[in-house]
Amino acid sequence: MPVSDTSCPALSIVVPLYNEQDNIAELQQEIDLALTGIDYELVLVDDGSTDATLQRIQRGPRVRVLAFAQNAGQSAAMHAGIHHARGQLIATLDGDLQNDPADIPAMIAKLDEAPGYDLVCGYRAKRKDTPFKRLQSRIANAVRSRFVGDGVRDTGCTLKIMRQPCREALLLFNGMHRFIPALIRSMDFRVTEVPVNHRPRIHGVSKYGFGNRALRATTDMLGIRWLNSRRARYQIRDNA
Repeated sequence: MPVSDTSCPALSIVVPLYNEQDNIAELQQEIDLALTGIDYELVLVDDGSTDATLQRIQRGPRVRVLAFAQNAGQSAAMHAGIHHARGQLIATLDGDLQNDPADIPAMIAKLDEAPGYDLVCGYRAKRKDTPFKRLQSRIANAVRSRFVGDGVRDTGCTLKIMRQPCREALLLFNGMHRFIPALIRSMDFRVTEVPVNHRPRIHGVSKYGFGNRALRATTDMLGIRWLNSRRARYQIRDNA
């Protein structure tokens, strides 16, 4: 499918990748099928993979690749991809095939529903994870949403779509990806959520577990609450 303008596509799809050699080719095919008729670019951020992920990426006019010199983490990969995106709309999804690209068109339409939204977050209504992982996620999401007031039930779902100006609210720190709705809402952007499909992981293993994120997430919540309370805003009346 031809690309109308690679310098300014309607939509950018940002995907952080870390050792997803068995998923990347299928993911690209699914994205292309789901976005038939949509002018998009694919921004793949390789977070220092040690397998053949980079070599298995199918290059083309739609595809841009950012390759980190070394592993920097999911937040860094997400931040880099979002800020390198050229689309007026920016979608994010995981590289493990658990997010379904077929949900993206409906999420785009949701942006323009009254009263109009700037960020649409997916939430996994029927999660395909272990009972323990679902439980820990439910507890973590409830605590986080109550503490930082982001109004989102499943910030762990990577599938999101935002208008390009929203990215100015995203400050880079380890753990940023869990607080994208809170950061964006704090700048008075409109945030909503929709149910999305969630699929079991077929290839590879999860890179994140309860032990390496529970304490960090708690510390991050304190930081986000402080940061959002100290946000400064201004409007320029004249620029003579």
